[in-house]
Amino acid sequence: MTSALRGGPRTLLARVMIGVLSLLVLGGVVVAIATFEYGRSAARQSFDRLLVGAAQDIAESISISDGAPLVDLPVSAFSLLSLAADDRIFYAVHEFDGRLLTGYDGFDLRAVVKQDLTRPVFYDGNMQQEPARFVTVARPFAERAYSGRIFVTVGQTLRARSALALDLTTRALMLTGAVGVVLLVSAFLVIRSAMRPLEGLTAELSRRDPYDLTPMPTGGPAEMAVMVQAMNRFMFRLDRQVGAMKNLISDTAHQLRTPVAAIRAQAELALEDDEDNRAQRLQRMVRRTRSLGTLLDQMLSRALVIHRTENAAPTPVDLRDIALSVLEGVDHDPDTEVHLSIGDAPVVVLADEISMGEAVKNMLANALRHGVAPVVIGVSGDAARNQIWVQDAGNGPPADVLATMGQRFERSAASKGNSAGLGLSIVRAVAEAFDGQMQMGRVADGFRVTLTFPASAEGSAP
Repeated sequence: MTSALRGGPRTLLARVMIGVLSLLVLGGVVVAIATFEYGRSAARQSFDRLLVGAAQDIAESISISDGAPLVDLPVSAFSLLSLAADDRIFYAVHEFDGRLLTGYDGFDLRAVVKQDLTRPVFYDGNMQQEPARFVTVARPFAERAYSGRIFVTVGQTLRARSALALDLTTRALMLTGAVGVVLLVSAFLVIRSAMRPLEGLTAELSRRDPYDLTPMPTGGPAEMAVMVQAMNRFMFRLDRQVGAMKNLISDTAHQLRTPVAAIRAQAELALEDDEDNRAQRLQRMVRRTRSLGTLLDQMLSRALVIHRTENAAPTPVDLRDIALSVLEGVDHDPDTEVHLSIGDAPVVVLADEISMGEAVKNMLANALRHGVAPVVIGVSGDAARNQIWVQDAGNGPPADVLATMGQRFERSAASKGNSAGLGLSIVRAVAEAFDGQMQMGRVADGFRVTLTFPASAEGSAP
């Protein structure tokens, strides 16, 4: 927490505690202001009642004697006020014409007598250059010998009031501070306890090998379980992608080594052979080069599919557009019949357009290379499933070969050494990535490879 206050990296605990402390400080300031105002109001009300009591006692002690008012100051009038030893007390009794009967001179009653004096009137002022609080009460007389009102004014300095307000505020702040400390410690303990599962997760991650992508335990609070599950999903995807890339690198190194060595050997032999044998060597080199080109093309296609299926979000794709694009983009022998079988209605699935194109391109290339013309690329579907398929007029591979097709670097008997064995594995990877299936088998008029996906409910592709 100290490092956080110094401006260094802040832990989550430090951030939360700083927030809690800020709220407590803000609450303390608000409580202090409210308490001070309450204390000042309470002190004023208390001493105002004492002032009124003293003024009324003096007013009750006034009598008329021989046609003139007589003031007999009672001891009780100032007994309570005298408890405030630091304050000074002032009093004055005036007749209705302003003549001072007794007390201290200097009270200006002109503004006071203009008010409704049926009840006590309070006002603030100064007495001997010191702030004071005053109250004036009126006692009316309606006798034959004397008629009119007599005004009694009692004042007191504000020292005791301020001291009382300050004492109330101090006591309240002390209590508030103690409660705040208890709350701060309690908040620290509660937050620390709540964060222990997160600290345990952090410790577990720090102890792990950087290459360990196995799932994390999902125990603990529900909020953290959601985070761990998301982390596990990410690590699963990353582990799958890393594994696929490792396989790709390993397979590339393994598969390139043989054709490159063969091409080099043929080139060395061609340099030593005579003219008659050199042409044969060159033809072999051309075939090896074509096979190597096919291998590189399929490996690049597989790398692209691995990346796209792991990172690209599925979007609505019209399988008719895929079929048209693949048919227009794949080079083939002009003498080979290739037909298109698509309808007029959209056939939409949720997938990645580029990955789908690579899969169908490999399906068509495989049929053109190993199948029997004519070759048909078609699209069909219903409310539940949509399909894109490639069919040739041949009988397909034997049953034992068919069972292993679609695996990496698995060459069928019909490949005759010029295939990398990656085409159908790419097709299978795309199918699995988008909740689809790849089916291979004989039909009434040939051999068909089919990709089946759930039908999309999002309408036509954009």
